[in-house]
Amino acid sequence: MATPDAQLAADVLAGMRDIPDFPEEGVVFKDFTPVLLDRELRDRIVADTVQRRRGTVDVVAGIEARGFILGAMIAHELGVGFVPVRKAGKLPAAVHSTSYTLEYGTATLEIHQDAVSHRERVLVVDDVLATGGTLAATCDLIERCGASVAAIELVLEIGELAGRDKLTGYDLHCLTSV
Repeated sequence: MATPDAQLAADVLAGMRDIPDFPEEGVVFKDFTPVLLDRELRDRIVADTVQRRRGTVDVVAGIEARGFILGAMIAHELGVGFVPVRKAGKLPAAVHSTSYTLEYGTATLEIHQDAVSHRERVLVVDDVLATGGTLAATCDLIERCGASVAAIELVLEIGELAGRDKLTGYDLHCLTSV
């Protein structure tokens, strides 16, 4: 019989689907949206993170877009605030901005300059770790605000893309990997 962690990881993998050639030819997109439809599985993912991080963070930062969903749910259960990390041009107040490289191009992320305050411990949440560019950029933005990245929580890591290498020095947890 599988351990609870191993069973959760297996259920997550079974719930995700691969979308070949998205967003461009040669990329296999790991689609997390079917997991979001499964209330029980989604709740188990949130509970797993909350159990591990309770009392260790002051705010949760979720990365657009699936990180918003999980991050907001986790923040609610932890009883802490939530900060969105957005694509460029989506936030109305003064922002910190950084550009980074993706598996298939470049992108820019932004965070309100006053989103987190000095010495706050921030939990960064997203669905998939691929090349690590998005997460490294998010950590940079949080640290530029004067806060610290307490931990990073992810659902799936694509190991062959070595994204973890860009995140050394951070407490990083992935439920499962491929």
